Amino acid sequence: MKDYHISRHNSFYTIGLNYKKADAEVRGKFSLEETAMDKLLVDAKAIGIDGLLVTSTCNRTELHGFAQHPFQLIKLLCDNTQGTVEEFQEVAYVYKNNDAIGHLFRVGTGLDSQILGDFEIISQLRKAFNRSKRHNMANPFVERLCNSVIQASKRIKNETELSSGATSVAFASVHYILKNVPNISQKNILLFGTGKIGRNTCENLIKHTKNPHITLINRTKDKAEKIAGKFNLTVKDYGELQSEIRNADILVVATGAHHPTVSKELIYTKKPLLILDLSVPKNVADDVVELDNVTLIHLDQLSQMTDETLERRKQFIPQAEAIIEDIKCDFIQWLETRKFAPVISALKKKLKTMKDEELDYQAKKMSDFNEEQADVITNRIIQKITKQFANHLKETHTDADDSLELIQKVFQLEVKS
Repeated sequence: MKDYHISRHNSFYTIGLNYKKADAEVRGKFSLEETAMDKLLVDAKAIGIDGLLVTSTCNRTELHGFAQHPFQLIKLLCDNTQGTVEEFQEVAYVYKNNDAIGHLFRVGTGLDSQILGDFEIISQLRKAFNRSKRHNMANPFVERLCNSVIQASKRIKNETELSSGATSVAFASVHYILKNVPNISQKNILLFGTGKIGRNTCENLIKHTKNPHITLINRTKDKAEKIAGKFNLTVKDYGELQSEIRNADILVVATGAHHPTVSKELIYTKKPLLILDLSVPKNVADDVVELDNVTLIHLDQLSQMTDETLERRKQFIPQAEAIIEDIKCDFIQWLETRKFAPVISALKKKLKTMKDEELDYQAKKMSDFNEEQADVITNRIIQKITKQFANHLKETHTDADDSLELIQKVFQLEVKS
């Protein structure tokens, strides 16, 4: 990246970990809350990193940015999470330059999602870009790359059926319930946590189970009441969690905390209880499985389910990849134009100096010389000349490096890097 005049650093890296090698517990150690992401960006700026995106979801945590060495990014991540460098190295991946660009395209378009075609990540990418922009950490490269990935995501949604059918973490959990719990419409369902995953799960439960016996509990009661009002459900206080768990046949936990919110001590049941933990890190303590009558299923187990919808989606992967390649080529072409922008700028400056000298000479020589008109005409000529050079450099059959060298030599240009 050193020839593209976009960063003081030579390379663009992606460092991160995801569901493929890191289980929920490890992913939890490296997950970043909003305040941690803000702090990480501040820390990055302090050490001279000038373009960085930070994303952290239930399935992955990634840093995409310019650095002298990827360890700078790895250290930033470890300094702002509970994870260590040693733990990171066991499950991590590092991509550089074009590989890093390609990886971000696959992530943002749902091809690298735990559930194929799940586009939740694109909203996270938008948030990451806006966060970077607030901290002045979104340089032109980062902005253009994010916009290109978003464009690819939109085209894949509109032109393929990669995201067709109801398949998401929320739907996967309901699909599991429908498959494994008989007489679901008669069961008592308790949903603990009404964030985004909780809301989506709630909607899927209502749509697919036809069950009116759904109770919502959230630490902030008014959030649960907003959802309950929409679907005419029951809301209970956070203090009633233990008694409501006792009444439940199914407990769905989507609290999104950084520590377990449901412990062994909270559960006392004499009938079968199915617990679905949709949180990363895990929000249900592991020792809950020691209790009689309790079955505990975590998000990772749900995401491994392959149904007809997912199988159908796979046939659209080549079409999605072709769209990615098309937009990625446009991005790379834009990147190539960055390589000769300083030369074109220096050429324009040199031509303007020549113009000013000539106009000054003619103004002294000719009494009726119209300097204003001459300035307008010569500026247009300069614009046309520089545009011709720029178009020549963009042509695919052109050896841009040789042409750049020749232009600099002929016009004796001083190019600022």
